[in-house]
Amino acid sequence: QVQLVESGGALVQPGGSLRLSCGANTTSLDYYSIGWFRQAPGKEREGVACISVTAPNTFYVDSVKGRFTISRDHTKGTVHLQMNNLQPEDAGIYYCAKGSIGAPYCAVVPGGYDAWGQGTQVTVSS
Repeated sequence: QVQLVESGGALVQPGGSLRLSCGANTTSLDYYSIGWFRQAPGKEREGVACISVTAPNTFYVDSVKGRFTISRDHTKGTVHLQMNNLQPEDAGIYYCAKGSIGAPYCAVVPGGYDAWGQGTQVTVSS
C-alpha cells in the first residue's frame, strides 16, 4: 500500500514562504494525480491545489491563486507546494493525497483520493 509522507511545515511570519514536499515510500508519484489539502483547528479539511499526470494540469482554490504553486520533481518522483506570502489564514495541517493513476485532470475533492499522508504543520504568526 502506498504511504505518503509530507515535510516542510514550519512556523513562519506573515508574508513568509514555505515549500512543502510529498513523497511515497514505495513508488514514484509521477503516475498519480496529487492533491494538497489543509485543515485548520475547528474547521473542515479543504482542498488547496492539485496536479494531474498528463499535460500536466493544475488547479488552485481562489484563496491561494497567485501565491501557491504545485509542481513535480520527476527526478525524485515527488510533488511540492511552494507557498509564498503566507497569511495567518493559511495556517493548519497540510496533507498530500494520491489520486487516480494517469489522470489527465484533477480536482480537490477529498473523495477522489485514496491515500493520505499524516500531515505537516504550517503555522503563520508574528
